Amino acid sequence: MTNKCIGFSQNNIKMKKELHIFFTALMFYTRIPCPKNIDHNTGYLNKASRYFPLIGWIVGSVAFGMYCVFNYLVTPEIAILFSMVASVLVTGAFHEDGFADVCDGFGGGWTKEKILMIMKDSAIGAYGAIGLVLLLLLKFQVLTQIIDVLDTNLLIYNSQLTILLLFVSGHSISRLAAISIVFTHQYSREDASSKSKPIAQSYSWKEVVGAFFFGLLPLVILSCFQLQMLLVLMPVLLTRFFLARYFQKWIDGYTGDCLGATQQVCEVVFYISVIALWKFI
Repeated sequence: MTNKCIGFSQNNIKMKKELHIFFTALMFYTRIPCPKNIDHNTGYLNKASRYFPLIGWIVGSVAFGMYCVFNYLVTPEIAILFSMVASVLVTGAFHEDGFADVCDGFGGGWTKEKILMIMKDSAIGAYGAIGLVLLLLLKFQVLTQIIDVLDTNLLIYNSQLTILLLFVSGHSISRLAAISIVFTHQYSREDASSKSKPIAQSYSWKEVVGAFFFGLLPLVILSCFQLQMLLVLMPVLLTRFFLARYFQKWIDGYTGDCLGATQQVCEVVFYISVIALWKFI
């Protein structure tokens, strides 16, 4: 009986620790309120990378929920805009800000020091503004086309379930692509000025396995309805590879802004790949 009690107590402690790590990820990557005892613990934040793609499930589900609500009230295009607004509000434009900073840094800097200095500046420049506008317009257009294809093929696809899985998959896979750079490349800055510094210090196999599990599971479920959907991984992985290589070439690694930019670009590439798949296969 004593051994059972000890085992139960140890499992309870492990569960509480894992919940703390999850809420740390939720607090760091979103604006969703968390329990008051959750703080910026560096050790937990290192481990929280395993849940980064899982945060994509939450953001994607919120975006889908907002789309469903407004789709009954207005046109699908307006509903998509509201879903995009919801995803931005939930994350606090965390990744969009990183994308804009990367556009400014790599657009206006020609040395590692200059690029890092520009990205550290909180003000948005011309490259960042133009890049962000084009990115959001592209995301709106591809989502609109995806919804249009699903609405006109109701006999082939379970429309609402497929939209949910696509929203969640786009957010989870793009976050997996971003966090995987942490596993394969070095952090670029020498100081603690970047938003990614806490997750760049260390990781274990649990972070790698957890990130891949939560990142790929929604797409695996989606592939049960259409096996060819797994092919969309190839363009996303190629995009991740070339972005990581580009960052390595210019700044000898990555920063938090680079991870945010990777998430945004890979999300759009995922949606474009889905459209191309439906068109040619």
